[in-house]
Amino acid sequence: MKFTDCLFEEAKDIWESYLNHPFVREIGEGTLPKDKFKRYLIQDYLYLKEFAKVFAMGVIKADTVKEMKFFNKAAKGSMEDETAIHVEYMKKLGVPPVEAEKCKYELVSSSYTSYMQAVSLTGGVKEIVMATLPCNWSYNYIGHYLYETYKDNLDNNYYKEWIEMYADQEFDDVLIAWLEYTNELCKDLTEDEENKLKEIFVKSSLYELDFWNMAYEEAKKKCQA
Repeated sequence: MKFTDCLFEEAKDIWESYLNHPFVREIGEGTLPKDKFKRYLIQDYLYLKEFAKVFAMGVIKADTVKEMKFFNKAAKGSMEDETAIHVEYMKKLGVPPVEAEKCKYELVSSSYTSYMQAVSLTGGVKEIVMATLPCNWSYNYIGHYLYETYKDNLDNNYYKEWIEMYADQEFDDVLIAWLEYTNELCKDLTEDEENKLKEIFVKSSLYELDFWNMAYEEAKKKCQA
C-alpha cells in the first residue's frame, strides 16, 4: 500500500465529514448564503498568503534543486493560481483583495496557519508535506464529489466556477504530482517516523474541518476594512 493510501485511511472519517458539511453541501446546491461565502473567501485568501510561506520554508529546507523548484511552484500556485478564483468572487461580492488583506484572521485561520508554520520551522521536508497536503488534496476530493453529485444542475449555480476549479484536470495534475512526490519521499520510513507524519496529516485534516465550521458560523471578528 502506498503511503498516501495509508494517510487517506487514517483521515477518512474526517474527510467524509467534509462532504456532509452544510457549507460544502450548500455550495453544491447553490444555496449557500453569499455573506457566508464572502466571509470564507476573505479568510481563505488570508490563509493562502500564510500557506505560501510554509512552502517557502520547503524551498529553504529542500536538499535538491528539483525539490526547491517543486516547493517554489507550490508557493507560486498558492499566491497566484488558487487565489485567482478568490479574487474573481471577491470582486463580485464587492471586496477588492487590498481590502481583504486589512481584515482580521479568525481564530481558526490563525491557529491553522500558525501550526503549519511551526511544523515548517521545527521539522524537515517530510513534515512540511504532511502539514500542507490535506489542504489541496481535500479540496480536490471535495471538488470531485460536488461536481459528480451536482453536475446536472451547475449551470445556474453561483458557485459553479469554484466547484469546477477544484475538480478540473489542471488541479488533478498538481495533486498527482504531490502524491507521487509524497510516496517517493516517504518510502523508507521507520515506524516512529510514519506515526509522526500521520499525526501531522491528521491534525491538519482536523484543522480543515475546523475551517469549514468557522466559515459556516457567524464571524467572531469583523473585517476592519
